[in-house]
Amino acid sequence: MTVPTRGTHRAFARLVLETMPEESRVGLTLGFVRTFGVPEIARVLHGTGRMTNEPRGRAKATGVAMFALIGQGVDSPEGRRIVEGLRRVHDRPGITPELMRYVLSCFTVCPLRFVDAHGHRAVTDEERDAAYTFQLSLSDALGLPAPPGGELAGVESWMRDYESRAFAPSEAGRALWESTSKGLLAARLPAPLAALAPAVAASLLDQPLRTALEVRRPPAPVRALVTMALRARARSRRSAS
Repeated sequence: MTVPTRGTHRAFARLVLETMPEESRVGLTLGFVRTFGVPEIARVLHGTGRMTNEPRGRAKATGVAMFALIGQGVDSPEGRRIVEGLRRVHDRPGITPELMRYVLSCFTVCPLRFVDAHGHRAVTDEERDAAYTFQLSLSDALGLPAPPGGELAGVESWMRDYESRAFAPSEAGRALWESTSKGLLAARLPAPLAALAPAVAASLLDQPLRTALEVRRPPAPVRALVTMALRARARSRRSAS
């Protein structure tokens, strides 16, 4: 995919699509999982049946749409087609502008969080500003209020406040997590590690989300293994860059 040369979100597009695409994909997946912690969102996702019956297909469709929007721009022909599809999908009772704002915030913020924590370098100020610009343009295209704060730090602050009010256990959230951790993630691991997929995935969740999804903290050896693997990968990428 070619990163556009115009538009002030291009630094974000370059980071996500060229510089650290694998880290960004993991971060986007974790952003999607984060929405399971909000019961209203979990009920909508669970109600479609796709996340429990076809977790890989649903996650892939979400990733393809987001990467197309980031790479080609909201105002491109493909971007406008995706935005119209998003409008149709979310035009249903119970999906409020606040819920949509939260989902969009997760898809913008969580990839950058993962890159900061596990990439071979930290996200730059230019990339953070570009990510905010992308969210601003997509919010406008979807008819949502502008992201709060005028910068990405404001979005992150709003997310923390929203999660403190909205995160809660739900049957739908637990079902979505079980399907995603055992189906989607297990399929991406070598066969001997597939049985560890839920514990490996849980190692990437913070405590507020684990509490909302009622996920136990993984055993210390599993956490240590995941941390060592991510650090080793980051070191190898730094050496190669």
